[in-house]
Amino acid sequence: MFLKILIICLLIFMVFNLFRAMKIMLKGDNGSESMTKFIGRRVLTSFIIILLLIIAVAMGWITPNPPPY
Repeated sequence: MFLKILIICLLIFMVFNLFRAMKIMLKGDNGSESMTKFIGRRVLTSFIIILLLIIAVAMGWITPNPPPY
């Protein structure tokens, strides 16, 4: 259960960074915050989520859906 909550929190953090980058992009100024910082955080968060899912499936903490046949 903890792993699912952690993944959901990471997904929310990823979407939050995406919207912060969009806000800077739409504003159009080159202020103190860089859009690439937020996009980089989003990519790093995606990598961590995929790594957590691979480790969880390999350790047997979560099980993928069975094939339909």
